[in-house]
Amino acid sequence: MSKVLVTGATGFIGSHVAHLAVERGDEVRLAVEDGSPDTAIADLDCERVRCDVRQRRSVRRAVAGCQRVFHCAGVTSVRSEDTERLFAVNVGGTRVVMEECLRAGVERVVFTSSAAVVGPADEGKTADERQLFTAGHLGIPYVNSVHEAELEAMRVAAHGLPLVCVNPVVCFGPGDVHVTSTRLVRSFLLGRVPAYTGGAASIVDVRDVAAGHMLADAHGEAGERYILGGRNFTLERLFADLSRLSGVEPPVKLPPRAAVAAAALFAAGGASPPLTPLEVRAASQRWTYSSAKARRELGWRSRPHEETLEATVSWHLEREHERIARSRRSQPIRYRVAGAAIGAVDEAVGLLRRVSPLT
Repeated sequence: MSKVLVTGATGFIGSHVAHLAVERGDEVRLAVEDGSPDTAIADLDCERVRCDVRQRRSVRRAVAGCQRVFHCAGVTSVRSEDTERLFAVNVGGTRVVMEECLRAGVERVVFTSSAAVVGPADEGKTADERQLFTAGHLGIPYVNSVHEAELEAMRVAAHGLPLVCVNPVVCFGPGDVHVTSTRLVRSFLLGRVPAYTGGAASIVDVRDVAAGHMLADAHGEAGERYILGGRNFTLERLFADLSRLSGVEPPVKLPPRAAVAAAALFAAGGASPPLTPLEVRAASQRWTYSSAKARRELGWRSRPHEETLEATVSWHLEREHERIARSRRSQPIRYRVAGAAIGAVDEAVGLLRRVSPLT
């Protein structure tokens, strides 16, 4: 029986990994950041240690005596306004954890990276582990942070750390108590997604991602990375499926230029806008991926996407049934009206450009 450390154990992926490690029969130590609610792991009778991955001494104490480490801690929000903390946790924290694992002679480290480290795919295609990073020009802090974090992990691996990277796509499923990965679904159910633009994303079940961590630990090749992805959705198809499952009307689809204008309008109207220009920029890309390598080398499989969407919607409906019901009765009409109005203006401008002899 191995002694296993799970960092970020209260998080969406980390909590599912912790449960599977316990089921596997490991002696599990849960690294928990001070003040982080442990709702997702409250049922686990495991050793808990306070650990801030940015602080070397606390990481050293957490790693001590462990043979295997699952490093799942990180900040995952595209919307995050605290860029300094984003890089400090994702990049600096990864550096500290990897260096301390190397120092302690850990036998295996599985690092929760992200499929975003290779950037979006070209139109109509999927990206895989061989693609070079293509997203730097987009200026998305979260994407840049996970790219740099994986580089840090691989740098330490080059000095002898037995490291395997797993690269999940967008995770849906039950149990997102901090509402990080499934914030889009919750916002949709509450009527807070006013508009969207063309783009695509790969969605995978968090339970399958946790299983992928176990397979990477058992069968992954040191120094390699494995994309864990599921169904590749256009946003139009994703919102249509969420609408069918929940009964909530889908948002308005806007051209990219109009979506940026809508985001700017919403940002000007309040401190917590439903849509930000950064989110529009990210959502307009094609974050579509192939998981052929994980299937071939790890024997990994993802469940049908319908099951994942149903579980995600059901979990949020059960958790906030009354609030979602109230939102359905009083949808924020101003968002839909504003989105439709901006879309109409954009179409009118486009028409004028097409017929004007000066263009």
